[in-house]
Amino acid sequence: MPMFSSLLKFPLTDPVLIFSVILFIILLAPIILHRFKIPDLIGLILAGALIGPNGLGIMARDSSIELFGKVGLLYIMFIAGLEIDLADLKKNYSRGVYFGLLTFLIPMGMGTAAGVYLLQLSWPSSVLLASMFASHTLMTYPIVSKYGVTKNRAVNVSIGATVITCLLALLVLAVIVGMSTGEINGNFWWRLSLSTAIFVAGILLLFPILGRWFFKRYEDSIAQYIFVLALVFMASFLSKLAGLEDIIGAFLAGLALNRLIPNTSALMSRIEFVGNALFIPFFLIGVGMLVDYRVFMNGWASLWVAFIMCLVATLSKWLAAYITEKTLHYTRDEGRLLFGLSNAQAAATLAAVLVGYQVVLGWTPEGEAIRLLDENVLNGTVVMILVTCTIASFVTQRGAQNVAIADISAEELSGEEDTGDKILIPLSNAENVEELITLGTTVKPRKCKAMMMALSIIKSDNNDLSAEKRSQALLDKAAKTAAASDHAIQGLMRYDINIVNGIKNVVKEHKITDIVLGLRKESDISDTFLGNLTEGVLTKCATTTMIYRPVQPLSTVKRYIVLIPPDAEKEIGFPYWLIRVWNLSKNTGNKIVFYGNYSVLSILQEVQRKHRIVAEFNEFSNWDDFLVVSRAIHPDDALIVVMSRKNCPSYLRQMSLIPNYLNKYFQTNSCLLIYPVQMGIGEEETDTFRSISMVYHSEGENLANVLGRLFKRNK
Repeated sequence: MPMFSSLLKFPLTDPVLIFSVILFIILLAPIILHRFKIPDLIGLILAGALIGPNGLGIMARDSSIELFGKVGLLYIMFIAGLEIDLADLKKNYSRGVYFGLLTFLIPMGMGTAAGVYLLQLSWPSSVLLASMFASHTLMTYPIVSKYGVTKNRAVNVSIGATVITCLLALLVLAVIVGMSTGEINGNFWWRLSLSTAIFVAGILLLFPILGRWFFKRYEDSIAQYIFVLALVFMASFLSKLAGLEDIIGAFLAGLALNRLIPNTSALMSRIEFVGNALFIPFFLIGVGMLVDYRVFMNGWASLWVAFIMCLVATLSKWLAAYITEKTLHYTRDEGRLLFGLSNAQAAATLAAVLVGYQVVLGWTPEGEAIRLLDENVLNGTVVMILVTCTIASFVTQRGAQNVAIADISAEELSGEEDTGDKILIPLSNAENVEELITLGTTVKPRKCKAMMMALSIIKSDNNDLSAEKRSQALLDKAAKTAAASDHAIQGLMRYDINIVNGIKNVVKEHKITDIVLGLRKESDISDTFLGNLTEGVLTKCATTTMIYRPVQPLSTVKRYIVLIPPDAEKEIGFPYWLIRVWNLSKNTGNKIVFYGNYSVLSILQEVQRKHRIVAEFNEFSNWDDFLVVSRAIHPDDALIVVMSRKNCPSYLRQMSLIPNYLNKYFQTNSCLLIYPVQMGIGEEETDTFRSISMVYHSEGENLANVLGRLFKRNK
């Protein structure tokens, strides 16, 4: 009994019991409060306030809570940098700067005036107080991620604005504290500018090189995750060495690794899972533990300061978001996202108030310290964090819900029915299963309900008793690989007279729209292989067929070089293989370099203006000089060649030489051959291809419009 009573002594000290209590809070708080339509974020903060030292005193905010909380905060900023659409960020760069300056300058002006005239603070203290209003933390980003609207333009603008406000607010903090302590001199600005430039350049230039080198050599999933986590904390530490806040380092690490960790990859799923399940909830509970309800019992002075801080912080951020919404012509719900993502205060605000509280300017006759920011401001900050996080959570949840619903409604009203795309991945070699599944998950749209099917074929006359076990092992590996990236795949084991006949029958039975075939790494693409494939599959199946030879992991590819033959746009399957290639760029963030004639490039450029990816367009029509491409390709590029069957509009006699060229000049590059759906192929085309054929060929509609509708449907 004595031992039992010591274990239950508050605050808890047993690490096992502490961790168990935290896990139950992470599990139950969102479940309970979800019944009252209260965001998960608020539930965890309130739970932290309840069990914390200022609540029931069940747990202390000790070093372990602070450690996991710091990891959670860095995780939020890292994931924000990792998930941001770099192409959209470049497109909206000026808008991000615009909103960032507004959401910094308006709170700075209103906060300084409130500090001087309403709270009777000195000018330096008022400016520092205003910088706390101007900064914000992406506390509500997990809500946006939960509803799948992280690619929305308002979200990208808010993320860019967050970096700007944090940098400027921390700069104000350094200047005010330096002026108050007499440390500002001519060398201060040179030292800060130089260290910041070296730090930013080092992270953005060296981390991608280091990451690509590691991912190409080590495929172990655990090692990759630990490597990424180590880089995040190294960047955060280097950020502090440069005189910046650690959250800036975590965000830059996410930007640097953005293109190496695609959103559809298994590594991204692991990063999000661990963060959302453990580290980020720890951070929110830790923030809740800061809340002290006794502040309201300290007299009217504390209440007045807390009220003014909450009012100015919320009103100034709302005003900045409202002006941005109206001037940039955003929707009301996008305006809510701007306000919700920029209103929550936490990291930089806490850093500023703690530093300001520790700066002693002098002493009163009674021996009390005169601080840059007094105890009333410190207590008011904790209340402001709770209030702003609560308001931001409700506003963000409403905006994210409505934006997600609007996206779904737009797809339903676009006039395009879901064709039920089905991607078939025949498997025969264990060594390329992961790469084939990764390619399959990357070429399909994120929100599309495309089904993936893994196929293993056993010849009917095979009497080997272990053949079925080997086939099942391939299917199990495929299912495990797909599940790691949060994708489902259906396994099919089939007995047939030969592999080609098995594929053909499965395509017909399940109405397959895409086939992904693979070669072993560093294997040759032989004439025999293509010949058998052409006779067996390509001449009988109305599918987009992709033949993949992986040399390096898909995530380490820098660019995709796409060669398109003349008249490719005249094939009825042109929109469908193009969507797959487009998804490669969207899901990996990598650049695509198109080579083709003027006719096809003009269509691609028109589509690219409406559906942005990072792309380059080069005129190329002389396939006799195919080797000109070998001089333009780099070691980490992947080559994609659009092929054609004989007697079809885009067929060229030079295509028969492609296998030899790939084996001789592109042996160190990953290669993908794409055969589009073409007229007269297969016993019967699917309804999808027929409808597109009628729209394009019968009604004469511009192909770019057809592509536009298909891209909208396949977002």
